[in-house]
Amino acid sequence: MDKIVSLCKRRGFIFQSSAIYGGLSSVWDYGPLGVELKRNIKNLWWKNLVHQREDVEGLDAAILMNPNVWEASGHTKNFADELVDCKKCKKRFRYDEITSQQSTVNSQQSIENREQRTEKTEHREPSAENRAPKCPECGGELTSVKAFDLMFKTSIGAVEGEREIFLRPETAQGIFVNFVNVCQTLHKKLPFGIAQMGKAFRNEITTGNFTFRSREFEQMELEYFVKPQEAEKWYKYWVHERFDWYINLGIKKENLRLQSHSQEQLAHYAKACTDIEYKFPFGWKELEGIANRQDFDLKQHQKCSGEDLSCKGVIPYVIEPSGGVDRALLAFLVDAYHEEDVKGRKRVVLRLAQNLAPIKVAILPLLRNRPEIVKMATKIRETLSPHFVAKYDDTASIGKLYRRQDEIGTPYCITVDVDSLEDKKVTVRKRDTMQQERIAVGKLKEYLGEKLEESPK
Repeated sequence: MDKIVSLCKRRGFIFQSSAIYGGLSSVWDYGPLGVELKRNIKNLWWKNLVHQREDVEGLDAAILMNPNVWEASGHTKNFADELVDCKKCKKRFRYDEITSQQSTVNSQQSIENREQRTEKTEHREPSAENRAPKCPECGGELTSVKAFDLMFKTSIGAVEGEREIFLRPETAQGIFVNFVNVCQTLHKKLPFGIAQMGKAFRNEITTGNFTFRSREFEQMELEYFVKPQEAEKWYKYWVHERFDWYINLGIKKENLRLQSHSQEQLAHYAKACTDIEYKFPFGWKELEGIANRQDFDLKQHQKCSGEDLSCKGVIPYVIEPSGGVDRALLAFLVDAYHEEDVKGRKRVVLRLAQNLAPIKVAILPLLRNRPEIVKMATKIRETLSPHFVAKYDDTASIGKLYRRQDEIGTPYCITVDVDSLEDKKVTVRKRDTMQQERIAVGKLKEYLGEKLEESPK
């Protein structure tokens, strides 16, 4: 994992937030390459779930919502982490994680399992049932289980503290409170879905593993509304549909698995839930969860708001595929990272799917001290940039430039050399094979278009 963290900082994927002031724990900034990769992930998710389907519409709900939303959903009462401290080494752990680790090595409850509690635990003494017998790090004695609120609070109004509101801990509730708006304005019939991407905030106490668990993160959520009798069919459909999405974008199948929740692990609103887990360097962890939320959310909001939230007389069940942009990005980076020996030297290459790659093509002059070569290379970049993310670089020797582009996942490098001035051809180098091919400058757009089009959508 250290190699991934180093690569991200060194090459401009991810930086520690506010680093010049010592940083802020578990808050991250995405650099020039990271923001491009993140945007590509979001665009491909949106294209797959919204633009290529007739039964899904998009939404962008506000981060700030009436606090009654969180009362109705149960977040203000139930959304807390149960934590324990080690009296010996002073480390803090999530109670559900350490009990899970000590009962079965590969079992871990999903994030949503925190919403399972029916009331917050203010302070309770540990017992054989509610506390792991020892610290997983040093074997020391653990403290009593305590609850920590996961929602960030702020205030709204002219006077400080006039009205307390929250930064949303999930995007789903914005979809539920807009269900009737979408249903009526677009005359939708069941089944149909509402998709949303956006920031969410959780006051995570036990953070770590780089960007895997952050306090500010971005979600990709779909709420798919179905007739109750068809819920099981659509639940199975979305489990396999979402699993295949990661495979189609280059994740190795052996690094993914499906984990169904037991009845004890299910959130209080869920009838069933399956996690798509990825084999990170720190173990198998949840990448995305697909839940059958039944009709819990719409019924709760209908009850608390007094508004009719039915669709043609039916309150539908909800199938929810919920993933994180940040976790997906981390998984794609880990899975694509590759080291190999080339003529006695280590070559690091990021084998990202071409449509995920932050930069599609790099234009490199062989001799930066030859103005005519530089001029030709910059002209090629100007010609290609309206169609592809193309970057010009002349800050090192050609060998170092190739290695730099390999390390950030650029699929193609174009080298302009002395011969290019005469024959109007350039050398196109492929990232994965390092094979080179001479292509006429006038045919570059067509050539790259065909090659890049080969990536799965």
